Amino acid sequence: MLFAYKVPAVSRRNDRNRLEEQQFLASYDPSQFDRPSVTVDVVILTLRAGRLEVLLTQRKEHPFKGFWSLPGGFVGMQESLDEAAARVLREKGGLEGVYLEQLYTFGAPRRDPRTRVISVAYYALVEAGRIQEREGSALLRVVVPWEGEAGGPVEVEGGRSRRHPLAFDHAEILGMAVRRIRGKLEYVPIGFELLPERFTLRQLQQVHEAILGRKLNKDSFRRKVLASGRLEPTGELESGTGYRPAELYTFKKDRP
Repeated sequence: MLFAYKVPAVSRRNDRNRLEEQQFLASYDPSQFDRPSVTVDVVILTLRAGRLEVLLTQRKEHPFKGFWSLPGGFVGMQESLDEAAARVLREKGGLEGVYLEQLYTFGAPRRDPRTRVISVAYYALVEAGRIQEREGSALLRVVVPWEGEAGGPVEVEGGRSRRHPLAFDHAEILGMAVRRIRGKLEYVPIGFELLPERFTLRQLQQVHEAILGRKLNKDSFRRKVLASGRLEPTGELESGTGYRPAELYTFKKDRP
């Protein structure tokens, strides 16, 4: 005896919904809504001579021709935000496999005089030895005119302490990056990204002082970082110094 299979009502409803959605998408006109452009801007931070520096590029065209700006670019239609940021790092900074984190979205209506542009900012922390200043790019010192984590835009300066204005709202983006890393420094070991694989406690303290913008007590700092369990002694001493060599440490990565 044969039994007829009755299609459940829920299944018939789902099929009807899928068909209606396909018809809707086929007739959908995206031009009926204004669409802003989307870019990514990457704050590439490093440390040289105990100073926090940022990699900038000099604009070759309008708007803000001749101004320094953060490396950035428009997001491709088939590209995720993270992929676009990684591409900017690779193409404009020659960098891959570095610490990269999404920072904030900047969307003031008139932040770009060309058109409505929303920028998703990222920041990268890079050991100075990995950065190569290409033609049209330079590492400039970050000048933070405020203390703590409650400030606004920051400035940059180059040779002879000359201050350079930044294009668009990039001074605000850079200031946000400084606030972010200052806030995370105490509970996330991001400072190690600015150091070589083996480093001294003095070098680690210099990283913290450069980010925080203030001097730290040597003894208190060393007790704190050694008690954190994040450091592993190598049993080696630094070389090529004109003073008593210090012990070298590595960052203790989480093990499975």
